[in-house]
Amino acid sequence: MRRLLRPVLGVATAALAVLACTAPATPASAADTPYDVLVFSKTAGFRHDSIAVGTQTIRDLGAANSFTVTATEDAGVFTTGNLAQYEAVVFLNTTGDVLNASQQTAFESYIGSGGGYVGVHAAADTEYGWSFYGNLVGAYFRSHPAIAQATVRVENRAHAATAHLPQNWTRTDEWYDFQANPRPGARILANLDESSYSGGVMGADHPIAWCKTYAGGRSFYTGAGHTQASYSEPAFRAHLLGGIRYAAGRTKADCRAETGYTTLYNGSTTGWSQAGPGSFTNSDATLSSTGGMGLYWYSAKQFTNYSLKLDWRIAGDDNSGVFIGFPPSSDPNSAINNGYEVQIDPTDTADRTTGAVYGFKSADLAARDAALNPAGEWNTYELLVEGERLQVFLNGVKINDFTNTDPVRSLAGHIGIQNHGTGDDVSFRNIRIKELGSTNPPPGSNTTVQAEAYNSANGVTVVGKTGANGGQVLGYIDPGDWAAYNNLDLTGVTSLRARIASAGPGGTIQVRTGSTTGTVLGSVSAPNTGNWNTFVDVSAPLSNVPSGTRNVYLTFTGSGGSLFDVDDFTLVRGGGGTGPITGLGGKCLDVRNGSSADGTQIQILTCNGSAAQTWTVTPNSTIRALGKCLDVNGGASADGTKIQLWTCNGGGAQNWSAQSNGTLRNPQTGKCLDVSNNSSADGQAVHLWTCHTNANQRWILP
Repeated sequence: MRRLLRPVLGVATAALAVLACTAPATPASAADTPYDVLVFSKTAGFRHDSIAVGTQTIRDLGAANSFTVTATEDAGVFTTGNLAQYEAVVFLNTTGDVLNASQQTAFESYIGSGGGYVGVHAAADTEYGWSFYGNLVGAYFRSHPAIAQATVRVENRAHAATAHLPQNWTRTDEWYDFQANPRPGARILANLDESSYSGGVMGADHPIAWCKTYAGGRSFYTGAGHTQASYSEPAFRAHLLGGIRYAAGRTKADCRAETGYTTLYNGSTTGWSQAGPGSFTNSDATLSSTGGMGLYWYSAKQFTNYSLKLDWRIAGDDNSGVFIGFPPSSDPNSAINNGYEVQIDPTDTADRTTGAVYGFKSADLAARDAALNPAGEWNTYELLVEGERLQVFLNGVKINDFTNTDPVRSLAGHIGIQNHGTGDDVSFRNIRIKELGSTNPPPGSNTTVQAEAYNSANGVTVVGKTGANGGQVLGYIDPGDWAAYNNLDLTGVTSLRARIASAGPGGTIQVRTGSTTGTVLGSVSAPNTGNWNTFVDVSAPLSNVPSGTRNVYLTFTGSGGSLFDVDDFTLVRGGGGTGPITGLGGKCLDVRNGSSADGTQIQILTCNGSAAQTWTVTPNSTIRALGKCLDVNGGASADGTKIQLWTCNGGGAQNWSAQSNGTLRNPQTGKCLDVSNNSSADGQAVHLWTCHTNANQRWILP
């Protein structure tokens, strides 16, 4: 282990209180509107001795949970008129062919009219010749080993049938194998760990409980429930109750099939950072908000074109939200000012209530109300981002469709969840994402990566530091060290920008692909910045950059030890061009009086298409008009320093870097191009100012 010679400054306080993994009690929810359930247990094959106790269990559940039960083994009740009185029909350990053709037709009509089906255990050993039923139940029985104790891996803990369960549920039952895997057509709620018992034949993916919508109705199936003892287990009884409530439409769930998602949080907080006050506790693979107003954001990566899914629950009249499309920052206000929030708060105004894009577009409130579970129950969001279009789904139902038209905002960026403040109690589970990759990142759409979020590395150390985006940096960098970042999209990348700090000798960041000895695409100088907590942006152009997804290697050179720290780095795409630069009030960046004399003041003016407003932008380099360069007077860094036109000289005072939040930053000073006095009046001067994200620092480039 290498010796750490430099003292660590400003180590960040841990954002999470990691608690013992004890399953919290499920909050009580409002009583369901009364409904009726038919329990059908006819057998034409093996008959389970648990049918009677199972039937009584469902009666008991009904008595305590607002539904009445009719139990029968008479298939004659399957008529269109009779079935219409029931919100759900339970096939309790049925076996063989139990319905004739007319009864099957009546049941198909019942499901098509929005009815609910619950299949328990041997319901999958029923009606093999009836394809409608096979699709409804989801899979047919194949075989089973002897009754055994096994571990059930609960993969969806938002559904009412599984929300109360731990991630690993150990119990004894008769464990079915199925003729086909139901995953392609159903949302799997739980699967079996075949290594925990003997005789399973489905392999690593062995679903045992699932839900789906089919032909207009709702279906829930559980492979548990063979033994009499099952029906005395509180966890199994709650599992069965949740399935009945879902089938009856008394609780909502996203039961669409789900594949291809990558977990961002399911107990592990790797890659996450707290911005601002408050935090989230982490217990039982559940994040619960405390204090605020802050933001817990996934700092390891930004996303473009994706489906983000997460499960959330409020305790009462609480406030939170999911933020998307914001740049990296340790300030939670950056997400508010630069990104978009999909709100969680069922009682606020239309444009600020659950499902709304906060302050921009209300949800379809009728659709939202029909899909929303009340306080105390879990809900599932899907945020589907395709370019600048955002679709919001609540429990599988589309409730909002929003298109970003603000040129200084984007739906591409980081994602995060809000801890709104004391008394706003919101919990989150199972945050996952599927990157769609259907379109290449557009020119000007940059990708920022937290330097500490490497996939492999040599020699470097992750260091907590105040002022770092994400609260950590890649530190203790010596010559010959390196860090690798897998699967970065290099399409259209023209340069690399890095945020660094150094009180050491400084050095160079080399950018390579393929390996640590691959061709150098470019080299970024990382100088001494005067202090280990003084951050500056440094950049350099890249050449011969391949298109598509590649593994990127940062290799470090220099003399001595502890060269510099890297906070984050940005893959900057093209986007340079010639034309107007527009800013505050829609006014254009203008060379005063059209004069090309050195020292001419730069201002904003009503756009007129003149040469004085025609700028040529070279990414991470110069901005030129009238044959000269946009320049910081004297290279000074004081707030209010004049911005002028000057003969191009290649100096740092003439280098400008477009940020993903719309600002234009001068890397040498770390400050931004700003309209003085926040005034859009014609002739208002621009100057240098400490960077923020207000409108007077946001610019639209050609």
